[in-house]
Order: sequence, then C-alpha cells, then structure tokens
Amino acid sequence: MNDMESLRIENQNLRKYITLVLAEMELIQRVGEIKQIFLNSDDSERIITPILERISRIKSERSDLQSRISL
Repeated sequence: MNDMESLRIENQNLRKYITLVLAEMELIQRVGEIKQIFLNSDDSERIITPILERISRIKSERSDLQSRISL
C-alpha cells in the first residue's frame, strides 16, 4: 500500500470516527429530551431503551475504530 492509499484510508477512518461521535452526541441529547417530555411515564423507557442500545453499539464501534487509528 502506498502513502496516498494509506492517507486515504486514514482520512476515511477519521471521518467515520467523527460521524460516530456526532451520532452518539445527538442520540444522548434525544434521550434527555425524551426523558423531559415523557416525565414519569412508562413510555419513556420503551422509547429510550432502543436508543440506549444504539448508543452502546456506537460506543463500541467508536472504541474499536479509535484503537485502530491510535487516538
């Protein structure tokens, strides 16, 4: 693999990392909004659970990517 290809792959990985960080931040914000809207409601947990699962998957993917690109 030449230098140009290596830089291209590193750039792609950094872009993906940034996308994952932004997605995680947005989902965390949404969870907070949902908790405020559905205060003291059983619907809150039903709505939030899949979002929290997605946040967990994003964190795992971000962690794997972070170790690959040495951040």
